[in-house]
Amino acid sequence: MRSLAVYLAALAFGSAVLAAPKGCAHKVKETVVPPRGWTKAAPAPADHTIELRIGLPQPNFAELERHLYEVSNPFHERYGAHLTKEEVEALIAPHPESIQVVDEWLLSHGLSPEDLSRSPAQDWVKIEVPVRLAEKMLDTEYHVWVHEASGESLVRTTSYSLPENLHEHVDLVQPTTLFSTFKKMRSTARFSKTTPPVPVASAPPISDPTASGGKVDASCNETITITCLKQLYNAVGFTPSSKNGNKIGVTGYLGQFANLADFELFNEDQLPEAANATFNVVSVNGGQNDQDPDDAGDEADLDVQFAFGLTFPTPATFFTTAGSPPFIPDELTTSNSNEPYTEWLDFILEDPNPPQTISTSYADDEQTVPVSFAQRVCNGFAQLGARGVSLTFSSGDGGVGDGDPDPATQECISNDGRNVTRFIPLFPPSCPFVTAVGGTIHIPETAVDFSGGGFSNVFARPAYQDILVPEFLSKLAPGTFEGLFNPNGRAIPDVAAQADLFKVFIGGEAFLIGGTSAASPTFAGIVSLLNGARISSGLPPLGFLNPLIYAIGAIDPSAFNDITVGNNPGCGTQGFNATKGWDAVTGLGTPNFGRLKEIVTLDFIGLELNIGGTSVTL
Repeated sequence: MRSLAVYLAALAFGSAVLAAPKGCAHKVKETVVPPRGWTKAAPAPADHTIELRIGLPQPNFAELERHLYEVSNPFHERYGAHLTKEEVEALIAPHPESIQVVDEWLLSHGLSPEDLSRSPAQDWVKIEVPVRLAEKMLDTEYHVWVHEASGESLVRTTSYSLPENLHEHVDLVQPTTLFSTFKKMRSTARFSKTTPPVPVASAPPISDPTASGGKVDASCNETITITCLKQLYNAVGFTPSSKNGNKIGVTGYLGQFANLADFELFNEDQLPEAANATFNVVSVNGGQNDQDPDDAGDEADLDVQFAFGLTFPTPATFFTTAGSPPFIPDELTTSNSNEPYTEWLDFILEDPNPPQTISTSYADDEQTVPVSFAQRVCNGFAQLGARGVSLTFSSGDGGVGDGDPDPATQECISNDGRNVTRFIPLFPPSCPFVTAVGGTIHIPETAVDFSGGGFSNVFARPAYQDILVPEFLSKLAPGTFEGLFNPNGRAIPDVAAQADLFKVFIGGEAFLIGGTSAASPTFAGIVSLLNGARISSGLPPLGFLNPLIYAIGAIDPSAFNDITVGNNPGCGTQGFNATKGWDAVTGLGTPNFGRLKEIVTLDFIGLELNIGGTSVTL
């Protein structure tokens, strides 16, 4: 009966029963150095179920990338002509031969078509298997690894193999070598109960020539509110349409729940016209949004209150994705769900109509993410950008360091086996297809000292940074931080926004919150307002932002408030300095919504610009 079942399964696959060719030995596909801070505890339970994600090659990704840059480049005739979901999927689809060879391999291990699921483009195959079968398929041994600092556990291996004939047909298999512990930014509650009285309430406004009306309330140097952000970023008086199709979203992970009662309190306090407003909650992979006040998440409440408060009445969505460490291997749970982020990416790529702007305040040290995995996730962001989605990510709260907010305790040791000191950028902010947002504080704005910034060790510098980033590097004294960073890497952050002293309601009480976790939803809110203005003008959404914002930064510096004071210490150094132009602390600076709105509501094609004294027609 077993042979008959396998034969019928093969017919369903559309091929004969084909096991791996005789004599086709396994060959190592990927190996990583055991990561610092993780200890091998015990062999993984043989019956423990893991969900293998098999990534098939995307042979036409370079073509997708070409489309992405053409539709995102304001100087190109195709600017704004975003691709459809179906067009993107056609460009990333694997060769039929790859699909067939992988199917045959799975079939040779007794797995039927009913056991697996595929992404719409068929570039990912997912299948749940017990550890004992995964070890046989990958010629490896899984172990339970324990993170010494947090106590979190993962079932992982440091090396796996595939039959030689599969190597050209499989990019990666995970979870195998991925030790990333995707986490929220380190928001910190500065005060409990309620914010203290602000003694400068009657003080004269702060003069700021780029702010709305040229001034900002004095209280904004003590407490950041929606009013402060609208004043500071020149957005007073603009109300977006709620009916033009524009939408904004924020993501939530790791048991971070957005409390609706807190959202009401926030609006009553800061935005009375939105007193009865709410937001959609979309569950991903069984994600919950517990409304017990004791379970209200600081990160989730911060994100929804400021992103959705800035953009009211734009329709808003909170994506809550299941999966939260620590995994307890002794419980033999049905699956190891420490990797919720890929579940959200799968979900949003399948959504035919995602929000045009999405903010995320979660990341991990880039060096904990295998290069193959980082590249595939980054490719997923490119797909969203090509479809017209703008993605913002917090740049990090450890300066140039490893995420620890105390520069004095950062180890900043490389994970490549050399154990040398290196600056530690974060991923996904280091992906060149997203917009990384650093942080500022006070008015006039200065760089906040925890603002994450630096240079990727995985991704090369993209072309859109080839003018402004080398200018910054040229200002560094010879030998500055030599060997500590990759000067040819993708530079972060791209932009910045206020990142401290945000008044947030959590569990029914008011707190002041800090972190670039505040900067990302703030900048995303400004982007969503720009999208609303464009859509109401009959123009497409902005989509992938970076080619546009770097072009604007080079041509019209008034569109961003240049931050020239401050630095981001870490790894036993003072970090980089904020300086004129782009810098590795605040990027291009903070947004001037009024000026940006004037720019982005123009039809760029056919527009005449004066660049360096030369007239240029787009």
